[in-house]
Amino acid sequence: MMTRRLALSLLMGSVLLAATPLSALAQSTDKLKVVATFSILGDLVRNVGGERIEVTTLVGPNGDAHVYSPTPADGRRLTEAKIVFTNGLGFEGWIDRLVKSSGTKAVAIQAAKGVKPLKSEEEGHGHDHHGGFDPHAWQNVANAKIYVANIRDVLIASDAAGKATYEANATAYLAKLDGVDDEIKTAIARIPADRRKIITSHDAFRYFEAAYGIEFISPQGVSTDAEASARDVAKIIQQIKREKIKAVFVENVTDPRLMDRIAKETGAKIGEPVFSDALSDSTGPAGTYIDMMRHNIRAFSSALSS
Repeated sequence: MMTRRLALSLLMGSVLLAATPLSALAQSTDKLKVVATFSILGDLVRNVGGERIEVTTLVGPNGDAHVYSPTPADGRRLTEAKIVFTNGLGFEGWIDRLVKSSGTKAVAIQAAKGVKPLKSEEEGHGHDHHGGFDPHAWQNVANAKIYVANIRDVLIASDAAGKATYEANATAYLAKLDGVDDEIKTAIARIPADRRKIITSHDAFRYFEAAYGIEFISPQGVSTDAEASARDVAKIIQQIKREKIKAVFVENVTDPRLMDRIAKETGAKIGEPVFSDALSDSTGPAGTYIDMMRHNIRAFSSALSS
């Protein structure tokens, strides 16, 4: 016999279901499912897709995509997705194997398509994991705008009904990126030219260097999977002392011990942690791509201007 409590629960559930518009129920289940390989790319995709898409990110905040090992759950996520967004330029060395093993029918798109890639400078830094190119193209905001345009076009091709939404979201976000680009250029213009040299833990800022005019030196190559040799470290220590480089920065995806050693041997100041290949979590200073770029330039400016 049904208890009064159970009957009341069923009745309330029926009332709530009846009160929920069918359009809202459909909206919750009809979102376009997409996968982004890492947190920075996931944020760009969310800004363009908005409420029409459901984004799953494989390598989350503070995660290192260079050394990531996919899980069986990642394979299942790919099989459920309609689109898989990758960076390209060899950044995710594991993605092709994962796509193949998952058997997904999703469209795989390289967000960096159309970017003018920089050649990798891996000599002395171990093996080249990126097919000769530096994959960190998003460190130039102009390249991030290319990513956004690619994301917009692929979403429209997969969901024509959302065309107006995707175009409006992309236009609004591109305007925000223009503002960030201007902020970075203004901040760097205030730094004396002879001070625009920075040591970072791995070589992830060459696109930033080419676009904005700060020189970056690192003991590691473009992949955190390659360990710095003793010779490389010794050369950098000599260079810091010779050129009186003031700032050493550790990224959120790297082991800080090497940079601690370099700082102790040279007297260079370790600046705030910076973000190159991954965002912080939502409570950190770099929870979005725009927040990341603003945090980094503030950290660089503070260290180089003092």
